[in-house]
Amino acid sequence: ETHVFNQRSLQALNRLAASQNADLQMSAAIYYLHISHHLKSPLPDAFVETIMALLLSPDLDVQKTTSFALVNLLVKKNVCKELVIETGMLVPLLELFQSGDPMAQCHSCACIAMLASSESNRDSILVDGVMPLLALAKSYDPAVQLNAAWALLHLSHSDRSTRTLCQAGGIPVLVLLLQSSRSEVQFYSCTALCNIAAAPEHHPKLLSIGGHYLSKSLLTLMSSSVEKNAAQACRCLQTLSKNVRVQEHLMELNCVLPLKSLLKSSNTAWMQSALTLLCTLTAHPPNRDLFMSEGLLREVGRLLHRPSSNSALISQSCQLITGLCSACMDEQAVKESLCLSGLLRGLESPSLSDETLLHVTLCLRHLMNWEGLRTTLSTSVSPEQVWRLVQLSGQTRNPELSYNSAAVVHAFEPTEGFLQLLRPHYTAVAKYLLLFLKRKDVKFQQLGIAAVDKLKTDGHFSTAVTDGELEAWLSQGHTGTEETRWLLR
Repeated sequence: ETHVFNQRSLQALNRLAASQNADLQMSAAIYYLHISHHLKSPLPDAFVETIMALLLSPDLDVQKTTSFALVNLLVKKNVCKELVIETGMLVPLLELFQSGDPMAQCHSCACIAMLASSESNRDSILVDGVMPLLALAKSYDPAVQLNAAWALLHLSHSDRSTRTLCQAGGIPVLVLLLQSSRSEVQFYSCTALCNIAAAPEHHPKLLSIGGHYLSKSLLTLMSSSVEKNAAQACRCLQTLSKNVRVQEHLMELNCVLPLKSLLKSSNTAWMQSALTLLCTLTAHPPNRDLFMSEGLLREVGRLLHRPSSNSALISQSCQLITGLCSACMDEQAVKESLCLSGLLRGLESPSLSDETLLHVTLCLRHLMNWEGLRTTLSTSVSPEQVWRLVQLSGQTRNPELSYNSAAVVHAFEPTEGFLQLLRPHYTAVAKYLLLFLKRKDVKFQQLGIAAVDKLKTDGHFSTAVTDGELEAWLSQGHTGTEETRWLLR
């Protein structure tokens, strides 16, 4: 490389580039193309200026070869993107858009896409580049369309460029690209629409395209066999579904099947996208009956049993179960799903965060409001799961987790089978109940009192707790309660 980039070579290249002979200019262009395939270090700045001269050649073949070399140099980061803009190459690259030659358009469009990936360059590209890019995005040439979509995606990464893109009529073009036969074009356009949808100010424009065309197109893409496209469409719909009208339309178009397919994905990020959208949709009460009838709980139950399920997936699954069961409780559907065993299984995972465990215990508390499910859980809980709940009840780093776990323990039916699992831990149970009685928070006191009252029916509890401290605090709690009643009165 030291032999290639010397002063003599630079002078020769400059002479060739400045020549009026197209063949001599082509020699310089081929030289750069060869270098672009093999160069492993930055191209010296002085050699970058010669590229500008070649792009200004009146010969289209020279321009095509040079722009191809520039694409390679930009992709391999041999050339500084900001320097390309500073040397004025943007103008001849944009002029190549008008050449009518698909290869020239393809190469120049790829250059613009690479340049637009740098935030500092976007303002320069916005001035004269948005309208030509939108025109090329409608090209019949697949490669040109692909690179144009790639460039438009980069322009959607900042607020200002997104606003300019929308004002220039970018939304209808991007929506149209969702119908492309190329999965890469679908992905670029869908991701750009996701970025645009992140700003609520653009929602009216996104939703104003007639006949719910955008939501229909995204829903179709969500059924794609290309999972990354399906997941990206799901993310876009999730952002838009804060609008109730969009929710209603998605339910009318039966969005359940593609969402269930995404829940079976091997990619956790894509499963999270589906769960996020489902949680948003279940927040709207009329949607819950349909989800229950479509067997969504079975898919969530299977997800809870997958080894790949992480804290985020389990937390979202708990929110979804609670949402589905908050209005229309079909106890049989819950029993037939694997949700109950999946939730209990989650308790045993040592890798779950406190926040996730809080969601799990809160979901279990909710399900235990129904007698049939309470009976099922009381007979299916394992010794290890009971001990885990007792441990979580006694931890002090997260009071809400402690409260939820204790509430679950004392929601179990006091059958002989369950009490046999709890008896080895009565000492630990008494410790956290005493902590509850000592707290100023009334809900902890009330749970402690109710739990002691329930456990006193088992003679083994009185035998295990002999120091009398619980009884003393119960008396104090009674006095405090009376005083509170008097104050309230």
